[in-house]
Amino acid sequence: MSKPIEDNLNKVPVVNWIVKLGKSIKIPGLQGMSLYDVIEMYISGIVKGALTSRAGGISFSFFMALFPFILFILTLIPYVPIEGFQKDFLFMIEQLLPPNTASSVEGVITDIANNRYGGLLSFGFIASIFLMTNGVNAILGGFEYSYHITEMRNILRQYFIAMGMAILLALVLVITVSVAIYLEIFINDLKAHGWLENDVFWIEKGQLLLFVITLFISVSFLYKYGTKETKRYYFFSPGTVLTTLLTILNFKLFAIYVLKFSTYNKLYGSIGTLLVLMLFVWLNSIILLLGFELNASITSLKKQNLKHKNT
Repeated sequence: MSKPIEDNLNKVPVVNWIVKLGKSIKIPGLQGMSLYDVIEMYISGIVKGALTSRAGGISFSFFMALFPFILFILTLIPYVPIEGFQKDFLFMIEQLLPPNTASSVEGVITDIANNRYGGLLSFGFIASIFLMTNGVNAILGGFEYSYHITEMRNILRQYFIAMGMAILLALVLVITVSVAIYLEIFINDLKAHGWLENDVFWIEKGQLLLFVITLFISVSFLYKYGTKETKRYYFFSPGTVLTTLLTILNFKLFAIYVLKFSTYNKLYGSIGTLLVLMLFVWLNSIILLLGFELNASITSLKKQNLKHKNT
């Protein structure tokens, strides 16, 4: 797409061959655009879009919204007619946290669980909705400041959209936990009838599959309705696939890092746990923006190609 960049790359041995190969691979749905065009546009958006700074803003707001989000879910629990829902929900939260961090936040989560602040009309519950909204609103703001995004919503409209998305994502998590409970009951029944032997294996794999599906749907929802421009495109996208794969990889690698190499607790004591958690949230914020940038790059390419054809 950019002639100067392409000319400079063609001067480098081996790299010029990779450029030619990338230009020869045409991607379906992009009206003849090549793999090289997508990669160049993608990298350009990452470099020019201040990605790490946007991820920092998202991670801070998301971290601040984490415990209000848990409060919101726990306040809804009395209205969910499923025995053991709170126990399974708290267990899922602990499983999603990096190793050696769950014990540090367990006291806060237990306090939230034991103090529901009255119900749906309490001040704590209503405040949790606004704090949750701030977290989602920061994500949408990070999307809008992409190098490839040109249309923006007004502040008030964006905030109410963020509120609706925050509540919907919370309900998706409630449904996921509910399905996980019924899945465990179903697998235990199969074992009781002698049709399964290793029930723990199937429960773990089933919960992992539920986590991946929930992550995929949630990210697709954020990408689809995150900005004014992207709502016109498909619900499932290449960016969603990239984000899902990178998130799963980040969970695995970060767990190894914390267990084998991290020295935060030795250097900073108990506050090291919060630093690890903040780093984990920041890395996932970067991954979320990387997937969005891929979608935005493809969308920008389509617009440019359509514009060239019309002229």
